Amino acid sequence: MTKTPRLTLIAGATASGKSRLALDMAAKTGAVIINADSQQLYVDLRILSARPSLEDEARAEHRLYGVADAAESWSVGRWTRAVMPLLEELTAQDRPALLVGGTGLYFNALTRGLADIPAVPDAVRDTVQAAYDLEGEAAFRRRLAEVDPTAAAAITPGDRQRLIRALAVAQATGRALSDWKADTKPLLAPGSYEALVVEPPRDRLYAACDVRVSQMIQNGALDEVRALLARNLYPTLPAMKAVGVPELAAHLSGATTLDQAVAAIRLSTRHYAKRQLTWFRNQTSDWARVSPGI
Repeated sequence: MTKTPRLTLIAGATASGKSRLALDMAAKTGAVIINADSQQLYVDLRILSARPSLEDEARAEHRLYGVADAAESWSVGRWTRAVMPLLEELTAQDRPALLVGGTGLYFNALTRGLADIPAVPDAVRDTVQAAYDLEGEAAFRRRLAEVDPTAAAAITPGDRQRLIRALAVAQATGRALSDWKADTKPLLAPGSYEALVVEPPRDRLYAACDVRVSQMIQNGALDEVRALLARNLYPTLPAMKAVGVPELAAHLSGATTLDQAVAAIRLSTRHYAKRQLTWFRNQTSDWARVSPGI
């Protein structure tokens, strides 16, 4: 008799209802709910990232929520280094786990693998970046094609960051970035988990996004952003680029009205949800689909 996997991956766009589904499943099975959302990692973004409420956290054990400071920048690799020991611990205890979130790259790392690429020295990265700025994209891309034709062909026009990264890795390691990525193994063994995507109809999802933005404003999102701005953090940090932070920061600086900021957040949230829907449809086509009421 085949043993049912004790780990379930639950992916979905923002406001799709995946957290509610996870809570319902945890109530029935006693599962631990583990965060797979890059913004819900940050302790400073409880409201804007729609982290589970204190009441929800009391209903089931939650892990990896609010564990990072806004001054930190968590990569996919850092998240996997945090989540894998936790999954191993729960497996050893024979406890079920629900891995829940909307960050597709996290799920990709678990089910397809994460390239173990050595760190690129700052000097190499700075030299490559200067070369890009001097040569321009077309000439730089031709140079990249000489050492990594796969990356040069795959990187979309205008993606300066990925072009620079590809050539910097090739120069620093002597090996093409595409070769590093190809030489990967899934972190989770096939058959060791079940996987599903929460995918409500788009019109219902967009309506839920709008409702969520209104709730965030009512629950104190403006104060949350005000506290972040008071810390004078680098604007390029992930927490500072989270949906809602730039828009409310513009309002707090006097550049927009609150109504304009809310409208901008609603639009950004819908665009974000659309990108997530597209990603999961393309990358997880073999996962089961569920459409709960939201």
